[in-house]
Amino acid sequence: MNMSSSIESQAVSAADSNRPRVAFVQACWHREIVDQCKTSFLSSMQKHGYASDDIDIFEVPGAFEIPLHAKRLAQSGRYAAIVAAGLVVDGGIYRHDFVAHAVINALMQVQLETGTPVISAVLTPHHFHNGDEHVGFFKEHFLAKGAEAAHACADTVQKLRALPVQQ
Repeated sequence: MNMSSSIESQAVSAADSNRPRVAFVQACWHREIVDQCKTSFLSSMQKHGYASDDIDIFEVPGAFEIPLHAKRLAQSGRYAAIVAAGLVVDGGIYRHDFVAHAVINALMQVQLETGTPVISAVLTPHHFHNGDEHVGFFKEHFLAKGAEAAHACADTVQKLRALPVQQ
């Protein structure tokens, strides 16, 4: 069995357990905003039948660090799914779209290489200003994204559990 098949078998095994585990990886930049996603995600996952003990929370410095952390978690075979949350904004020094593109592509690569679904709530607004109005808007938006990520996560895990296991 090659390494890819072994990792995918572990992911299927995690998805087949009676109580699937989920990892939530959050970037700490703009924590006051991204925390809203985590709060909403955890609350919404309970509505999908998950207990708080079924979800492990991990924090990384920024969005750029999420994919490697997600890959290591996926390779562990412990998680049926991984959810990534972060906010990539234009800081005026670098091209934020480059960072966002790299992160999203890497998250897709993680799920394709490991067979563990990776749900993204990593957002990149066109224009972000650190004023009260924008911060308030994105806090509300991340509440919605957390609920959407929970639905996508629970639905994906359920559908993967229904698929036949490939040997």
